[in-house]
Amino acid sequence: MSEAEDRELRALQAALAAEHAAVYGYGVVGGRIGEERAPQARAAYDAHRARRDTLVREVREAGGKPVAAAAGYALPFPVPDAAAAVRLAAELENRLAGVYADLVRDSGGERRRSAAGALREAAVRSARWSGGSVAFPGLAERSGADG
Repeated sequence: MSEAEDRELRALQAALAAEHAAVYGYGVVGGRIGEERAPQARAAYDAHRARRDTLVREVREAGGKPVAAAAGYALPFPVPDAAAAVRLAAELENRLAGVYADLVRDSGGERRRSAAGALREAAVRSARWSGGSVAFPGLAERSGADG
């Protein structure tokens, strides 16, 4: 496996791990979110499950063993109510945007286009949850990273 293929596989695995965490996180969101935003939470949950399943296949196709989901994940803050659930959903999407920005950087061709689409979807969902957006989603928190 070339160095580029190895970087791409690591980025795919990171995206898969982040999608596992997002599916878990949206389970928490769904349990706390208000009725008016429940359809939005369900749509995001379904989208992340589908993206996770696609990434499992892509990791296998790239010659890797897909990283397994953890039994549980530490949440970045307590989620006692609907307002916290909305903040958690925005945080999940922000984290995913960063991971997909890395996959865009480390991949090419159709995989890069797919990762860019996932980055865009995460940025849009984040903006919908938080009511705001950033100029370059997924990149601000990476400014200190090597690359």
